[in-house]
Amino acid sequence: MGGDRQHYYGQHGTPQKYDPTFKGPIYNRGCTDVICCVALFIAIVGYVAVGIIAWTHGDPRKVIYPTDSRGQFCGQKGTPNENKPFLFYFNILKCASPLVLLEFQCPTTQICVEKCPSRYLTYLLASTRPQDLDYYKNFCVPEFSQSKTRKSPAEVLRDGDCPAVLTPSKPLARRCLPAVETHKGVITVGNETTFDDGRGQKRNVSELVEGAKKANVVLEARQLAMRVFEDYTVSWYWILIGLVIAMALSLIFIILLRFLAGIMIWIMIVMVILVLGYGIFHCYMEYARLRGEAGSDVSIVDLGFQTDFRVYLHLRQTWLAFMIILCVLELIIILLLIFLRKRILIAIALIKEASRAVGYVMTSLLYPLFTFFLLCLCIAYWASTAVFLSTSNEAVYKVFNNTAPCSAVGQTCNPETFQTSNVTKLCPDARCQFAFYGGETGYHRALLGLQIYNVFMFFWLANFALALGQVTLAGAFASYYWAINKPDDLPAFPLFSSFGRALRYHTGSLAFGSLLLAIVQVIRVILEYLDQRLKAAENRFAKFLMTCLKCCFWCLEKFLKFLNRNAYIMIAIYGTNFCTSAKNAFFLLMRNIIRVAVLDKVTDFLFLLGKLLVVGSVGILAFFFFTHRIKIVQDTAPSLNYYWVPILTVIIGSYLIAHGFFSVYGMCVDTLFLCFCEDLERNDGSPERPYFMSPELRDILLKGNAEAGKSEPQEE
Repeated sequence: MGGDRQHYYGQHGTPQKYDPTFKGPIYNRGCTDVICCVALFIAIVGYVAVGIIAWTHGDPRKVIYPTDSRGQFCGQKGTPNENKPFLFYFNILKCASPLVLLEFQCPTTQICVEKCPSRYLTYLLASTRPQDLDYYKNFCVPEFSQSKTRKSPAEVLRDGDCPAVLTPSKPLARRCLPAVETHKGVITVGNETTFDDGRGQKRNVSELVEGAKKANVVLEARQLAMRVFEDYTVSWYWILIGLVIAMALSLIFIILLRFLAGIMIWIMIVMVILVLGYGIFHCYMEYARLRGEAGSDVSIVDLGFQTDFRVYLHLRQTWLAFMIILCVLELIIILLLIFLRKRILIAIALIKEASRAVGYVMTSLLYPLFTFFLLCLCIAYWASTAVFLSTSNEAVYKVFNNTAPCSAVGQTCNPETFQTSNVTKLCPDARCQFAFYGGETGYHRALLGLQIYNVFMFFWLANFALALGQVTLAGAFASYYWAINKPDDLPAFPLFSSFGRALRYHTGSLAFGSLLLAIVQVIRVILEYLDQRLKAAENRFAKFLMTCLKCCFWCLEKFLKFLNRNAYIMIAIYGTNFCTSAKNAFFLLMRNIIRVAVLDKVTDFLFLLGKLLVVGSVGILAFFFFTHRIKIVQDTAPSLNYYWVPILTVIIGSYLIAHGFFSVYGMCVDTLFLCFCEDLERNDGSPERPYFMSPELRDILLKGNAEAGKSEPQEE
């Protein structure tokens, strides 16, 4: 280091005597926020315990295969239901209950059947005709079909042995649902608009439709998922090629940025404008081509939601909307470029300095892959635990008795062993009937809380993984900034050294920052859930209040992300705890608010253009390929149910890849900028207190400072 250096600033920013072995403030530190570190460890242990318990009780096969009320899979080989592949609901009307969406089960008796009913028939009518009764028994519980005991129709319906009515049904995803048809705008089931509910009342078929809709919510999603899965099985190879192309483009762009920052930024700006311009041209050509075609003038609102997105591409309104959006985006970018042209020149110079830092820490370009791996682990564990928890519900049977008083009424029972139990001796008229889905153990009562805890831990761990990446990169780039002789004073492995410091000293601080963010995100999820429940309500004040709360917590989340990011940089620089780092970073940024607005955000805008360039280029290529519009490989492209599936996957994947690469540059710019502000306030460039910044960076940012109206650096 420079021998004329008389002071350096230690862990708490206090001047200390010169030490020739000192290599920057980032090396003076101790453990921070230990309590939060312990809390995170305990929470992870609890999360593992929740996963083990969920995996013990849950059965993910219930998500795919239908099960009867006793938990037996329909059509499973080696079971009594081997030849009964379809699930039949005793009372489909109960499926209209909101509990269907909360408990993933319809609160009515369910049995496995060989075929779905094909006609209307009530049990009261079937009991008077032996031939119809034999047919009806196919849809009764197995014990009734095999029993030789004769019961009156009232007793059969009271005991829940058979459904009160059969309605014409068709199998959908191996479930028997009403065969709904429409004739001249009138909804019918089995050519009827009304039906007898088996208890002497006439009901409208619309009630059947409502029940079927609720029971079919998950089924439609499952069918869509199966088609999407089929598309992935035939297109995964090409999707990977698209993502590799996106990775190659991002990597090439980043490498060229290292050596040709100025030229590449201007090429990027021009290319983004050209790509958006081509998008506008293509949308206009499609809009003009559809003029006069039958059905092309139907509005999107009138068409409604369609799972096949290709339908929308045959509407002129769709292409008009795309064209307007792209025109607005193009206009905004051009106006920003015009008004920020001088700031862009300074930002380009700042990116050049960041390129030099990245060049000395080239391993930083690969670190986003490690963060991506950690996030994949978090997502996989959360998703699997959620599935196992949601499939932990069991059918609960209870004792019913409508004749004489019985002390066993309300107790849980097992229908398979009920007839041989003591309850039948105490209460001869008692019966064991299906009550609800769920469970009465402590585990089942705690299922909702466990699901909330699962979501909370997912947010906490995901934010922790992101925070670890930010501190690691900030520490590596800060070591570059605080080195007087670059690159001689850099550690041998700056990225690994920074990663080790983050885990060894600052796990608690990272846990604290990510915990705050996770709490706000969980609150936002709860507000979204409540908002969905209030959509059918007519209380305007409640809707207004909910909208205000959602807006406030959205703003709070954005602010916390901004504060956390800069707090992590201060942690990487000085090694202080989270609260101190957040306070110092916030006030440092407030003292340099003009620089933040002028330089830091302009570089963010330029990096956003780079991401759009990569995503737009790969997205256009994917669109032409999967829609068979490239003649050279027209026969090579796979046939798909929904061609938007691989296109969206490639676009989203390309953005994540581009964001991963550009986030390294973004973190480098933010770190250098914050270090510059700190350096500028604590030093004056004199031989006694020289700047740590490089001469190039000093020329860049002091020039920007002068243009912003602050020509003299302030000394603390």
